[in-house]
Amino acid sequence: MSNMSFMEKLLQGVEVEWMALGEIGELVRGNGLQKKDFAETGVPAIHYGQIYTYYGLSTTKTKSFVSPELAKKLRKVNTGDVVITNTSENLEDVGKALVYLGEQQAVTGGHATIFKPSPIILGKYFAYFTQTTEFANEKRKYAKGAKVIDVSASDMAKIQIPIPYPEKLEKSLAFQTEIVRILDTFTELTAELTAELSARKKQYNYYRDQLLSFEEGEVEWKTLGELTEYSKTRICFDKLDKSNYVGVDNLLQNWAGKKESNYVPTEGNLIEYQSGDILIGNIRPYLKKIWHADRIGGTNGDVLVIHLTDETITPRYLYQILADDKFFDYNMRHSKGAKMPRGNKMKIMEYPIPIPSLAEQDRIVTILDKFDILTSSISEGLPREIELRQKQYEYYRDLLLSFPKPEVGA
Repeated sequence: MSNMSFMEKLLQGVEVEWMALGEIGELVRGNGLQKKDFAETGVPAIHYGQIYTYYGLSTTKTKSFVSPELAKKLRKVNTGDVVITNTSENLEDVGKALVYLGEQQAVTGGHATIFKPSPIILGKYFAYFTQTTEFANEKRKYAKGAKVIDVSASDMAKIQIPIPYPEKLEKSLAFQTEIVRILDTFTELTAELTAELSARKKQYNYYRDQLLSFEEGEVEWKTLGELTEYSKTRICFDKLDKSNYVGVDNLLQNWAGKKESNYVPTEGNLIEYQSGDILIGNIRPYLKKIWHADRIGGTNGDVLVIHLTDETITPRYLYQILADDKFFDYNMRHSKGAKMPRGNKMKIMEYPIPIPSLAEQDRIVTILDKFDILTSSISEGLPREIELRQKQYEYYRDLLLSFPKPEVGA
């Protein structure tokens, strides 16, 4: 109650002016930079794809580096600048923001825009605003493309941002700083839980490696293609709904399963999957999107449907073999394309699978499924606690960053 009173007092009577992003800072579209350009040392570099797969809202260190020679050709990111994604296969990942706080100048490439804020706005205040529904609605107005969605730097510059007390710089920055402080508190709580979950996942991966490692000659090995096939059946669009249509967009990263789809086809025949089939996102394999189907449904060509054809292996054991870093690392090594890598369907079917006895498969699955619940279930354990903290954060974020907009023509 005291927190609510404090926040209500903070927001009471606040004066806000909505200003175009291009009015309150400079936007510079990135150039070049592909994954093959990365090095282990050199000049700090931020690839647009890392912003929605690796980083949080801000960072002092980059995950990757490029050579000094290449860095001279790329756009520069200074401390306090915000790097924004322009491109993805879904709108949610477009407009993701990362505040760079490193001491050494960094670089970025195409499909990213650098926002260099003027003194009137804090980079992190803007970054938090990019997570709001208001910002999502704004970027939706300017989004172009179907399979690959893009919001250009020039269109990004038109998006309206609420600036508190615009005529009183000191008061405005103090207000923004307080909002950032409050939201940082919530995100830090979530980060602590996430770190604990990460530690448990490392423990899980250790036991997974132990359970799925076999001595030479201990078990029979077959390729995935000897055990399975890609789905050959089709299903009519009128048998699909949000719960059983699966696109690459509603498959969750890091083998977390799937969510309901925001889109359902309205015509044609789709690739059918059966209960027990394994669905794998075939765009950007490094996102590790995989789901063990528990129903009949349909999907499209961006999702692979693996259908078991051999009785020497159980569906759940095969899922556990494929829901593994080793498989997705293999998939990435053989993927095609740089900007939007796609799994190589032929090479995927060459992936080697160990086949212990059915009794041993069941024992392995029982152990790994328990770990899955601890580290992946959204209904219990740490993932559930993180989800609740995230909802709490979103509630206060929307409370603190929702300001009335003037009526058109007023």
